[in-house]
Amino acid sequence: MAASFHIVAISNRKGGTGKTAVSVNLAAELAAQGHRVLLIDLDSQGHCALGLGLKAAPGAANVHRLFVDPGATLSEALRPTSLENLWLAPADPLFDHGSGERNDQRLRHAIAEEGLSERFDLIVIDTPPSLDALLVNALMAATRVLIPYVPHYLSYEGVRQLVRVLFKIMTKDNRQLKILGFLPTMSTEHIRQHRAITGEVAHQFGASRVLPGIRNDIRLAEAFAAGQPIRLYAPKSRGAEDFARLAAQLAEQFSSP
Repeated sequence: MAASFHIVAISNRKGGTGKTAVSVNLAAELAAQGHRVLLIDLDSQGHCALGLGLKAAPGAANVHRLFVDPGATLSEALRPTSLENLWLAPADPLFDHGSGERNDQRLRHAIAEEGLSERFDLIVIDTPPSLDALLVNALMAATRVLIPYVPHYLSYEGVRQLVRVLFKIMTKDNRQLKILGFLPTMSTEHIRQHRAITGEVAHQFGASRVLPGIRNDIRLAEAFAAGQPIRLYAPKSRGAEDFARLAAQLAEQFSSP
């Protein structure tokens, strides 16, 4: 892999934290900056395709075939999107999470063996919230993990559960994996609980790791319903501003040695 090539897993053990919205909109912003981006949807809900306005044809290749078919490739699942520089490896909404042979390195090997570091500058992975082979595959393949959280107690507990998993993987199985940051989503600064939970995340994991948040914005939900990233649906909205800022900040980190 090239020195500038990164694989970013977007993850939280708690559902409903905005993982998919972050995955779609961050990938779209980075692509707009000129990076060649592949978005991999490991969450079998398959919402990344919806957020990009794509519909899967019956029987079409998808990323989940990797985990049930030894002959499947990741490359055959790649689909161009309407955005320049952005491709999607869609999910299989019918995927059985208990099926297939357990191989925690399957995704990592596919990325390496199919030369995807030459075709893309960055891979973004939307992960499932469950602790199963798919989440472990994402974390074993990733070089960075971005942890979105809604500033309330259950989401914070999901962060703590994920960090326990990360600690084991980062110290034993994938030592190149680093935490990119903790990202508040759907945040409202004037709500006391939101400030308190983000303060607790900063205290527990380091203030420098807490990224500027994605503010609560109904336009983000509307954009998903319209099948467009927020930068296209409402380019002057708070959500668009926040994702543009996030992408610029992370791109700077990716370029650092």
